Amino acid sequence: MVSAIHILNASDIGNDHLELIARRVQETFATTTDISDRPFNLSRAYDSSRGQYNSTVLLAELLNSSPPAENKLIAVVDVDLYIPVLTFVFGEAQLNGRAAVVSVQRLSNEFYGLPQDEKTTFRRLEKEIVHELGHTFGLFHCRRYDCVMRSSTYVEEIDLKGVEPCESCRTALKGVRWNPS
Repeated sequence: MVSAIHILNASDIGNDHLELIARRVQETFATTTDISDRPFNLSRAYDSSRGQYNSTVLLAELLNSSPPAENKLIAVVDVDLYIPVLTFVFGEAQLNGRAAVVSVQRLSNEFYGLPQDEKTTFRRLEKEIVHELGHTFGLFHCRRYDCVMRSSTYVEEIDLKGVEPCESCRTALKGVRWNPS
C-alpha cells in the first residue's frame, strides 16, 4: 500500500516551482505528495564515452540510499539520461515499483538552441513526472495521443499530450490498491 509520493529534487530547480507539480501529482494519484532536496552521487552513473548518465544506475542509487517503505520516490535531476538501447531518455521508472527518475535536461528549449521558456519546461516536467509515476503504479504506455502515459520520443510529443491519464488509464489506476492518506 502506497502511503506517500516523495519528489526528490536533485536539480537546480527551486522547490517552489515543484510545488505546483506536486499538487498535480497529489490530485492524479490521490495520495500525499511532498518535495525535498536530495543530492545524489551521479559519478557512478556517468558514461564518459557517451557524455551521459545511465538512468538505470540512478534508479539503483535512489533505491539503495532510501529506506524500504511503502512510498513512491521520484528524483528530478538536470543531467542527460540514457539507457543502453536508446540514445537518450526523459526518464525511467520501475514498472510496479517504488522508484523513478526524470531529467529536466532535454525538456528545456535551451537544450535545442531555442529561447528559454520556463513555462514550457515546467509543463513538460509535470507531464514526465506524472508519466513515470504512472509506470510505478503499473501503467503501461497508452496509444491515445493525448494521454500522459503515451510514450514520447521527442519533446514535441510531450507537448501534444495532456497532463492527465486518459479514462482507460484512470480506470486502471483505480484498480491499484494503495492507501491515500
